[in-house]
Amino acid sequence: MRAFTLVLVGLLLLIQYPLWLGKGGWLRVWELDRQVVAQHQANQRLRVRNQALEGEVRDLRQGLLAIEERARYELGMIRPDEIFVQIGEAAGVAPQGAATRPGELPAATRPGELPEPPAARGVPAGPTASVSAATGTRGPLDR
Repeated sequence: MRAFTLVLVGLLLLIQYPLWLGKGGWLRVWELDRQVVAQHQANQRLRVRNQALEGEVRDLRQGLLAIEERARYELGMIRPDEIFVQIGEAAGVAPQGAATRPGELPAATRPGELPEPPAARGVPAGPTASVSAATGTRGPLDR
């Protein structure tokens, strides 16, 4: 009888091995379930990122405001009828390209010329404003 019990316990263990440790066992199912949850979270993050990029592409295709904003902030561009004013941190120090004689415009703000971006001159970006000389109104990006 003892041998019969040992044989039955052995068979029970042989049957349980594939259930817990085999190719389609519970441990493998739990691991795959964890991977599926992680992939769903990654997909959700990418879905949000794609929606933001789609909105930016739509703005670039339809509106000129996004293009103007990028040109102003990334390239330092201004319109020909605007005057670029940058308020610096240090008082009493003339910025690079500043007027040398009274009544003379700095080189970067003469009509028809594009200013050099502040980052290209090694000047840290500070608060800026642009005002249209023709209308006296502020640019759409200067809120």
